[in-house]
Amino acid sequence: MSLVYEKQIKITEQHIDQNNHVNNVQYVHWVEEVAAEHWDLLKHKTEYENDVWMLLDHHIRYKKQVYLNDVITVKTYPQDPEGAKQPRKVEFYCNDELVVDSSTLWILFDTEAKKIKRLENDWLERLVLKID
Repeated sequence: MSLVYEKQIKITEQHIDQNNHVNNVQYVHWVEEVAAEHWDLLKHKTEYENDVWMLLDHHIRYKKQVYLNDVITVKTYPQDPEGAKQPRKVEFYCNDELVVDSSTLWILFDTEAKKIKRLENDWLERLVLKID
């Protein structure tokens, strides 16, 4: 397992808007979806298994349009922590070309204590050791 998670998505009618390309809002949905899928794979190896990530900040850049029947590859990975904030990249590729680039900031929420949980600066390094 890796700290990079990849998923392929075939573009269907439900993803297309009135301009005949993937609706920009759909990418926002996919950003949250792939981040959650990735965390579901990793969380069992952490002491944060019952905690949830909450999206704090989201920036997205649309570089090229994607159309019906295209297949995109979505890649996501965490970046170095920033105190209580965890940056994550989500990149969308079509035919090996970056078409959408997203940078997000997340906070880990302790569902039992009902408060934000601060992560140690080396938590990703320790996670890598557990999954290798």
